[in-house]
Amino acid sequence: MTDKIAVAILYQASKPPVKDGIVKPMKPGGYADSGADIGYCLLHSNIAVITPETHPSVDVDLDWVFPDTTQGIELALSKGATVFWLNTVLYSGHPIESFIEKGIMVVGQTPENVDLYDDKWTTNNLLRQRNLPTPQSILVTTENLKAFELNFPFPVVTKPIRGRGSEGVTLVSSQSELSEILNAMFATENYGAALYVEEYLSGQELTITIMPPGNYSINNSTKHYANYWCLPPVKRFNHQNGIAPYNGTVAVINNSAVLSSEELATPKIQTLCKQCETAAELVNAKAPIRIDCRANTEGNYFLFDLNMKPNMTGASRPQRGDQDSLTALAARQIGWTYADLLLNMLQQRWTKASR
Repeated sequence: MTDKIAVAILYQASKPPVKDGIVKPMKPGGYADSGADIGYCLLHSNIAVITPETHPSVDVDLDWVFPDTTQGIELALSKGATVFWLNTVLYSGHPIESFIEKGIMVVGQTPENVDLYDDKWTTNNLLRQRNLPTPQSILVTTENLKAFELNFPFPVVTKPIRGRGSEGVTLVSSQSELSEILNAMFATENYGAALYVEEYLSGQELTITIMPPGNYSINNSTKHYANYWCLPPVKRFNHQNGIAPYNGTVAVINNSAVLSSEELATPKIQTLCKQCETAAELVNAKAPIRIDCRANTEGNYFLFDLNMKPNMTGASRPQRGDQDSLTALAARQIGWTYADLLLNMLQQRWTKASR
């Protein structure tokens, strides 16, 4: 199914629009780095890759990716692209929507689902309503900033509603510190008119990648998954002030490790994986999603951050040998190289007719 396709990879060219007063911070470079990793790896896996430059340089990210604008998409189409890899932040009204309506094949999520579920408050309330464990939380706005009351104890964690990685995520130990941090976050206007405060979970942190249903190549055979399924969980360590650091500061291979077979077989981890699969079904994921989970002092796990666009960096280019993402680390545990992961993601491409 991959001999007649030509893949173009999109990166985020600009900030997404403000949604209900909420701002989503933009990653510097707009995921062009991981887009270049993907393109280089696919090209060296005998997949036709359409690029802006005829001879893309291995160390120039923008040689490999098209901006996620109407002009960028049209340029890729004019060069022969038949599949768009949506390595970008999506939202309702994104330029790719009109091309999806026309039947183009894509790898990635539906824009309307990302628009809805990128909101932590909305998503965690949905999970909670479906009896999935999430931390206690409260919404703080510019209107209730002086009057809100926590119904759970310190320490707590502050974070943006539409966050990106650990940017803006802070562990807070007192009411005075909380007020100071919230005021400072609102003053920057980087995150918009509302913020999220949740109870701090002090136990083991895990990151779980959930794959959509479909046919996958594993260990030289094809396996059909009728339902969502998890890659092995990855445990995080060496937190900074209680928070896992941004991967642009500390490469995840330096503070993360896949669970052992014995750890994976424990009832709590098996239950957690099933809960994450249920969450992926609730948000109708069309491509991998990533859910960060953490245990409380009793060792019970909670789902605290559902990410509709996991980072997909990989150690494909010679100068990026330490850039495997959390998903790539997990994939290696089932025998997938970074290339295997990408080829299996490509296999799950979809069109308007098939979704």
